[in-house]
Amino acid sequence: MTSTPPPPPEPCSEDLSAVLQEKLARVPHDPGVYLMHDADGAILYVGKAKDLRRRLSSYFARSGPMDIKTGLLIKKIADFKTILTGSEQEALILESNLIKQHRPRYNVILKDDKRYPSLRLDPGEPFPRLTLVRKTVKDGAIYFGPFASALAARQTIKFINKYFKLRKCRTRRFKTRTRPCLYCQIQGCLAPCCLDVRPADYEEIVREVVLFLKGRAPELIRRVKDQMQAAAATQEFEKAAALRDKMFALTATLEKQVAVTTDFEDRDVIGLARSETIGLVAVLHIRGGYLLGTQEVSIGQTLAGDDEILEAFVRQHYGQSPWLPGEILLPENGIDDIGLLEEELGRVRGARVHILSPQRGEKRRLVKMAKDNAASRLKEALAAAEHNTGLLERVKDRLHLTRLPVRIECFDNSNIGGDAAVAAMVVFEKGKARKDHYRHYRVASPGPDDYAHMAEVLGRRYGKDDTETTWPDLVMVDGGRGQLNIAMAILGDLGLESRFDVVAIAKKDEARGENEDKIFKPGRSNPLNLTRDTDVMLFLQRIRDEAHRFAIAFHRRRRTRIGLQSALDAVPGIGPGRKKALLQHFGGIEKMRAATVDEIAALPGMSRKAALALLAHLREQGWPRPETAGQAADPETT
Repeated sequence: MTSTPPPPPEPCSEDLSAVLQEKLARVPHDPGVYLMHDADGAILYVGKAKDLRRRLSSYFARSGPMDIKTGLLIKKIADFKTILTGSEQEALILESNLIKQHRPRYNVILKDDKRYPSLRLDPGEPFPRLTLVRKTVKDGAIYFGPFASALAARQTIKFINKYFKLRKCRTRRFKTRTRPCLYCQIQGCLAPCCLDVRPADYEEIVREVVLFLKGRAPELIRRVKDQMQAAAATQEFEKAAALRDKMFALTATLEKQVAVTTDFEDRDVIGLARSETIGLVAVLHIRGGYLLGTQEVSIGQTLAGDDEILEAFVRQHYGQSPWLPGEILLPENGIDDIGLLEEELGRVRGARVHILSPQRGEKRRLVKMAKDNAASRLKEALAAAEHNTGLLERVKDRLHLTRLPVRIECFDNSNIGGDAAVAAMVVFEKGKARKDHYRHYRVASPGPDDYAHMAEVLGRRYGKDDTETTWPDLVMVDGGRGQLNIAMAILGDLGLESRFDVVAIAKKDEARGENEDKIFKPGRSNPLNLTRDTDVMLFLQRIRDEAHRFAIAFHRRRRTRIGLQSALDAVPGIGPGRKKALLQHFGGIEKMRAATVDEIAALPGMSRKAALALLAHLREQGWPRPETAGQAADPETT
């Protein structure tokens, strides 16, 4: 078995269909991996099969009609290569490695699961606390999730903080705290940092939190009820009342959940819906028989069939997942190697995983529910895409653009008197923000010269001689006629004035009686009149405001860091090494001034003498540590 793909195919002027049919006849009935190439040699798709001849025949030797999408995609295939392996397991590993290496356009490639928030609880800590994380690792901690959004995860933490007395402070603060915080005073924490708390009592709270997060609310309610009755029997009425309130809150939470099975098992149910352009996978998370939430993942254009999409989704979604259930339900499919997939996921989970396609009964109803959810979300996604396409067509028409603005890049500057000058670029594709394409720029041009700053940033963005550069369809600059002229001059020097459209957006001048923002175009002295096109103007304003927000946020962080560096330069005994350690650990004055002497002295290279000098300097510069007023505002700094 080899782990490197063969060289790209040579261009061929013969009848490709006949060439591929002849080549297909020589493919053996063995397990392996196949790579689809286009006419330029680029890899379009990577797949595996336990019978390569049979799988490839499904593409090139179809006896019946195929749908339009599949026909168009197959027409892009100019050649294919195969790599034989000794077993299906080897083919599975090789396929995964090749997909990660080449990221073919038509493979199912999910985004990194770290974008889904989850809750982390580390039982190895003396007094564990609950934290929200986006990246899960095998570190011995327990992870709960994934949650559909950060809001849902924070609402869960808020509920737990209200009814379960876990500690709230960070571990480094927990180790150095000398008196209880405000949470202890309002009976929201047992304060194990300072008070004598029995580990057994705290472990009981941790067990209750785990039961709640695992969806075992009925069992937890029974335990709380028993505790309440025991407290009442010993005439601990205040404790009994608190347990009663917790029981009522848990019961109210349980009533909001939907009971969908009677066996009270943990399982995920997966549904798939597809259109000509996109697909959508919906996952129902069922824990203890209750539907705790749903999750949707979009799938782009692919050569894969429904069974290949489901297999790829399960492998990628659960391949490194700490929240892998014992049972996964799929719709009817023809996945050949269910046993191999179960074995792979079983190693991840550390226990048996069953992958089923139920044909009747309660589980079949769950699969239909998942498919209905996927179809509903797909319908919404298609409607949103259609609306965005219509909006972009109106933008093109009203702004008299030369092309549809599928990709829009907007630039904005931020500085105070020229200090800590920065710029930001935000990107919108198909009407939606692409935050993974956003960029920050530290501006080197001196002084508060907005024109010079804009010229520098545009030159840096578009001046690279890079064949892989993704070009926009429309460039927006925040400002008026002056910024637009600067942009056109820079792009003219680069020979890019005709590659994409350029506009400027300026805020209204209320002092001159203007009642709406202005859009300027090259070669036109007056702004465009968009009075009757409110949706177009609101869309452009939303892009401008996002660029403004992004630039200001970066400017504030940089200004804070520069101010902190300047403050540290004047502290005796704080050299480059100690300064770096302080900046990396605290990041800002607010966190540094809230730290204790022991906490600062514990940093690499620091000493107690240097920590005392630092805090004394902060006080001299008008940055005293917060006392009682700050304690009321922030329980963690008390």
